[in-house]
Amino acid sequence: MGMKQAGVVVGLVAALAAGLVSGAQASPGSPVRAALGQVVAGGVPGAYAAVVDGGDTWRGSAGVGDLRTGRAPDARGRIRVASVTKTFVATVVLQLVGEGRLGLDDPVADHLPGLLPYAEPITVRQLLGHTSGVPRDIAHYQTIEEVDTKRWETFTPPQLVRLATDGQPLLFPPGTGFSYSNVGYTVLGMLVERVTGRSLAGELERRVFRPLHLRDTSFPTYQPFVVNPAARGYERLYGETAPLTDVTTYVWSRLWASGNLISSPDDLNRFFHALLGGRLLPDDLLAQMKDARPESIGPFGYGLGLMHWPSPCGGEDWWGHGGDLPGYNTWSLHTTDLTRQVSAGMNQDITAPAAAHENMVFTVLPSALCDEVPMSTATTANIPYLGPALP
Repeated sequence: MGMKQAGVVVGLVAALAAGLVSGAQASPGSPVRAALGQVVAGGVPGAYAAVVDGGDTWRGSAGVGDLRTGRAPDARGRIRVASVTKTFVATVVLQLVGEGRLGLDDPVADHLPGLLPYAEPITVRQLLGHTSGVPRDIAHYQTIEEVDTKRWETFTPPQLVRLATDGQPLLFPPGTGFSYSNVGYTVLGMLVERVTGRSLAGELERRVFRPLHLRDTSFPTYQPFVVNPAARGYERLYGETAPLTDVTTYVWSRLWASGNLISSPDDLNRFFHALLGGRLLPDDLLAQMKDARPESIGPFGYGLGLMHWPSPCGGEDWWGHGGDLPGYNTWSLHTTDLTRQVSAGMNQDITAPAAAHENMVFTVLPSALCDEVPMSTATTANIPYLGPALP
């Protein structure tokens, strides 16, 4: 499979039709284990998941987490969660709204004058919900090989905004459309720093990581290592016959507030349980976060930093976020009543075969969240690409 184009979703066949099998139970015999095997059979080294079903937790993996040693993935380890970062950042922004230090409909220019080169007022709400019209991203790479060779490049947040917006018009008048924007979340991170007078990393730690005891979660910015990884991340960057390239060690300052977080499947489940259970935001702001624009990106609706999927197998709707960056594909989805949760991923993403992505979204996630798992393929759906701009 070739590189995904920036802003383009990959069309995949959704498993949403007639045949059904019995649903997931959080046990060693869980169908999630078999589903992870299907992801690996789709052409990636390894896959892993942490599943909560009622009061039980199951963790498992398939395939290889480290090609040097042959070690299996460890679902208790740490991963780069990419755009799942956005839900954490959105939570902090909405906490500031709840404290009266920001307004959802404040023009960003009131707080960060001169940052965005547009005459049209762009609001905090529009940035959170990707309805601002701000361009998606900077041009990160010109060739697929640069995903490897540019891993040590560093950027400051103002550089990211300038490189993405200078000379680039808005994609549409603010509030009139939807377009996923990583640079929009860079602006939101800068907004947190301006309003609080503290670093975004410090605010995430103070407001989210520490209160929830997320011991495997960090916001590293310029630190390139993943300590105790669930799996090392790989991509096929030098041709179909070349070995996979290890891209675990990487400076991801180029994503900053849009995707720089490191976490673990267990920590993601704990975070979303607290968020969706009302522990981090007042009810009115959580309701606004969940006010999702239907089918904004593939089958997913989008609220304010939160993705929504009406369950393809009936029952409770699913809430959470996905993330893509070289070496790591992550999904964290949770039923409305929080009785079922899954955070899962695989250790190849941008060059992973379509079958692996399809099996992750339409086999692993339903195996964890459904009473009955759709088996046959009938309708075409789109899985969004949520990572950095690629050639």
